Amino acid sequence: MRHEVLPSEVLMSKVWFVTGAGRGLGREFVEAALERGDRVAATARDTAALADLASRFSSLLVIALDVTQRDACFAAIEQAHARFGRLDVVVNNAGYGLFGSVEEITAAQLQRQLDVNLFGVLHVTQAALPVLRAQGAGHIVQISTVGGVAAFPLLGGYHASKWALEGLSESLAQEVAPFGIKVTLVEPGPFGTDWAGSSAVHAAPQPQYDPLREARAAQGLHMPKSLIGEPGAAARALLKLVDAEAPPLRAFFGTLPTMIVPQIYKDRLATWEAWKSLAIEANGHQGG
Repeated sequence: MRHEVLPSEVLMSKVWFVTGAGRGLGREFVEAALERGDRVAATARDTAALADLASRFSSLLVIALDVTQRDACFAAIEQAHARFGRLDVVVNNAGYGLFGSVEEITAAQLQRQLDVNLFGVLHVTQAALPVLRAQGAGHIVQISTVGGVAAFPLLGGYHASKWALEGLSESLAQEVAPFGIKVTLVEPGPFGTDWAGSSAVHAAPQPQYDPLREARAAQGLHMPKSLIGEPGAAARALLKLVDAEAPPLRAFFGTLPTMIVPQIYKDRLATWEAWKSLAIEANGHQGG
């Protein structure tokens, strides 16, 4: 049954722009927003993946988009704004994982990783900002990862893209706050999606790293299923996040980040304190 949006719903609903909406968390975000009566511009490289939602919801605008194409990103934002008249929530979700040691990944693979995970976000964000500034309101949600504040072996290229996204977005948040625009970095742990499956790119393996790969695979097999997040639950959490009056700059999604990241930061603080004297020595002169 196709859901028709009534005028009263339009006045109360949010307008979303979501990239990478064809599958995984992106699709869950779109469906959750639509089901509660919001209007959504959903982008995907393969728009057929959203055909079933388009048949159910008149409040969905499906746009074909490769976020690495800058002009296309600006055109997509313009199309969404023309259709709905405003943008309230921009979710930069498009991205994928690059697997391989730093020695194994190629320059071309890393460039492509940055083109999608970092420059794609830049294109969409820069396209949306004039609209949000003119409104004096809006919320940009950057889908980062626990790997944006922590790092693990065999994901160096992926981490490079997400750590860069974290820095870009933290500066962005400070720059656009005077315009009434909010920025949140969502940092998910593992979820039951295809992120590590057909969505991923794998570098050609070198045998010296096989033991590390095997150890990491064994760790994954022994991870409790309760630590693998449910995509639907993540979508419900995102609705609460964008409805918050004062959303945080960073928000974990999933249990695992809450377990591992605090210890990582404790270790960093301890190391900086242990080497504080060297830091002061490097300053070159003492005192005020």
